[in-house]
Amino acid sequence: MKFKESKSIYLQIADRICDEILQGQYREGERIPSVREYATTVEVNANTVVRSFDYLQTQEIIYNKRGLGYFVSQGGRERILELRKEVFLRDELPEFFRQLKNLGISIKEVETMYQNYLKE
Repeated sequence: MKFKESKSIYLQIADRICDEILQGQYREGERIPSVREYATTVEVNANTVVRSFDYLQTQEIIYNKRGLGYFVSQGGRERILELRKEVFLRDELPEFFRQLKNLGISIKEVETMYQNYLKE
């Protein structure tokens, strides 16, 4: 896995796991790979993956069954969508609007492009 310098590695790993849940690779109630397995997959220290799993637990996306491993929480998929929507609306959308204003792009142009995108 290639990491970006602008974001902590453990958060990038957490994002990847969330992507995998959203894509249906891990369903609610299903076990996800162990810390060691995942560390090998993304080629990082196991402690970094532990930190990612801890973060996902605090977000109620996964949970730990002692001795069995980590599992996707009931409602975990919806929780990911809720959190990502919140971050998008709070952090990314204002920047998008700023760029529209600075570049003189109308909402009508964006709407047309979005409608074309949806048709694809």
